[in-house]
Amino acid sequence: MLRIGLTGGIGSGKSTIAALFARHGTPIIDTDEIARRLAEPGAGAYDAIVAAFGDGILDAGRRVDRSQLRVRVFNDPEERKRLEAILHPRIREEVRRQLAELDAPYCIVVVPLLIESGFDALIDRILVVDTPEALQIARATARGGLTEPEVRAVMAAQTSRAERLQKADDVIVNDADMTHLEREIERLHALYVAGVWSPSF
Repeated sequence: MLRIGLTGGIGSGKSTIAALFARHGTPIIDTDEIARRLAEPGAGAYDAIVAAFGDGILDAGRRVDRSQLRVRVFNDPEERKRLEAILHPRIREEVRRQLAELDAPYCIVVVPLLIESGFDALIDRILVVDTPEALQIARATARGGLTEPEVRAVMAAQTSRAERLQKADDVIVNDADMTHLEREIERLHALYVAGVWSPSF
């Protein structure tokens, strides 16, 4: 099975792209969704996150306030490394578990920090969603939860657009309409199903 790592900066449209692949019956493994589940009370990373960051990052229901935690870690590289040390090994383990259960020509693994975090060892090809930075900021602020300075802080902590493109095996430019995206997904879906590429290791 070909394992495609889908990545891109904040506001680039990764979730939209993944949903379009899912319409073709493609299995989707979303590491952000795995991270959400791991941070739930009683789940695998909850106690470690609270121990590392304190009760101040919990909301009134004693759930991890992800927006508050995101702003905190993206403004402090050391705190970001501490959170990644808690989450990334657990996420990788869950991705491996889900991959082992799949039977399909290919799957999509959505990893926002694929290049930064070493998740590329789990995938065969890197598919980058590329979006102009001004459009990233507009989309990320429009969906709520983050201000423009907060979005810029997240972008500064992520791999640069140029580096993502350099690492990419495939690129979808997401600066047009849904029809354009649907055509791009159809094109890539046909190639991935055909098994044009062999695993890289």
